[in-house]
Amino acid sequence: MHDVIELFRLGGFVLPLLIVAAILALAIVGNRLWVLRRARIVPRGLVERVVELVEVGKIQAAVKLLYENDTPLARILLIALQQIGHSREQIRESVEDAGRYEMAHLDRYLNLLGSIAGVAPLLGLLGTVFGIMHAFAAIGMVGMGDPKALAGGIAEALITTAAGLIVAVPSLLFYRFFRGRVEALVLSTEKEVLKLVNLLTEPKK
Repeated sequence: MHDVIELFRLGGFVLPLLIVAAILALAIVGNRLWVLRRARIVPRGLVERVVELVEVGKIQAAVKLLYENDTPLARILLIALQQIGHSREQIRESVEDAGRYEMAHLDRYLNLLGSIAGVAPLLGLLGTVFGIMHAFAAIGMVGMGDPKALAGGIAEALITTAAGLIVAVPSLLFYRFFRGRVEALVLSTEKEVLKLVNLLTEPKK
């Protein structure tokens, strides 16, 4: 416990800021890992079941299924079903509007995570600057003959630099990972929705 308190003391005012940033980044990562699961966004087999019901004329059963599913894909498909009888252009426009609204929630908090990844090294650099300033101030007071007088400033510089990188590197990696996951989910959603749109707008035989 004493070592932790000493670490906080040596880290100066920048270290607590980096710890807050790390906690915030960890919370965002946990949230997005839970939310950006395929089963919560694009459930497998949902479109196929809806298409089967629509093909045999059981529209109400398809609507009931989508209401019970309550996922972004289900809500977009529900919009498509509500447009039965309209032109392909109208259905696609309604579906695209619904898709933009639903997919916007997938990006939630990612900009903040990216900001943490960008700001954390700068905070570490700021701590480094202050640590060096403290070290030079100690040199000015006691000269170069007392290494202990320099230790505090050097420790502050090293601790904050390391802490900034420790926060920034995982944050950046997860930010890139989640961006890729969002893009993959959006493409998968579009592909699934298109199956129903094609069925609803194909010429009747």
